[in-house]
Amino acid sequence: MTVHEQEGTPGAPGATAALVPRRTPVTTRAAVLFLHGGRSEGRAPSRPWHLAALRMRPFVRAVAAALPDDGIFLGEVRYRVRGWNGGAGDEGDALRDVRRALDELARRAGDVPVVLVGHSMGGRAALRAAGAPQVRAVLALAPWCPDGEPVAQLRDKDVVVIHGDRDRVTDPSASVSFVRRARAAGARADVRLVRGGDHAMLRGDADWHRLAASTAVGMLPP
Repeated sequence: MTVHEQEGTPGAPGATAALVPRRTPVTTRAAVLFLHGGRSEGRAPSRPWHLAALRMRPFVRAVAAALPDDGIFLGEVRYRVRGWNGGAGDEGDALRDVRRALDELARRAGDVPVVLVGHSMGGRAALRAAGAPQVRAVLALAPWCPDGEPVAQLRDKDVVVIHGDRDRVTDPSASVSFVRRARAAGARADVRLVRGGDHAMLRGDADWHRLAASTAVGMLPP
């Protein structure tokens, strides 16, 4: 089955949905949801043609190509606004949208295990949303991990963080520290630093796509 490049339009049915299907199997046994990046603050509407959203499309295609069968639902989380819009202890708008998407997925496909793949702000949202019982694992790409980010929700979860060592937007050393704390909290967590990797994952992009796809597929239930 091919990956669907479908978009909602203003006024169309489902236009306000948080979950945008990209691959819909006849029978769903598991799901991978993709969360693109954003901004720390920003109330402007998030649009599918923004660069952060477009950057995740190759990752969707790479995961689709690497899947061993057709029973995996692929979808993207659509944010209402571009920013996180919250302090260190606040949930933030993106996290609320991820939770809405998980609810929509459950209504569509039932109680299936979910792998979250998030970049930058989306990585932060994915790591925060991992406390949901259906979330099996999180792959965070160059995540935004401010000081004091909670880790208790990651207990008994599989977590992989991949971060470029030349990232100047989010801090790779913060990712290393976050993973250490996640392990101490009971997560099965690992961090991989990509030599020469930048925040947009454009330098050596094919390697990023392959690594992310193999990692995400490996996190799915057998």
